[in-house]
Amino acid sequence: METNSNILIFATNIKTEKDKKLVSPVLNSHPKIEKWNIDLEDIDSVLRIETKTLNTEDIIKIIAEQDYKCTELSE
Repeated sequence: METNSNILIFATNIKTEKDKKLVSPVLNSHPKIEKWNIDLEDIDSVLRIETKTLNTEDIIKIIAEQDYKCTELSE
């Protein structure tokens, strides 16, 4: 039986294409991240992560390890 993915949404300080390119390899290669995107046109540079198993704290840690910050946005 397939479990549904969670969509986690964050405001980030990833503001430019250069910033996005720096975090892309980590997010692309993480085995528990199914899909992700960053809206660089949004004032909050919104990061959306689809995952079945990671939680908010996991994502904040992954982004912090890349020297960026993110905070969860409530829906």
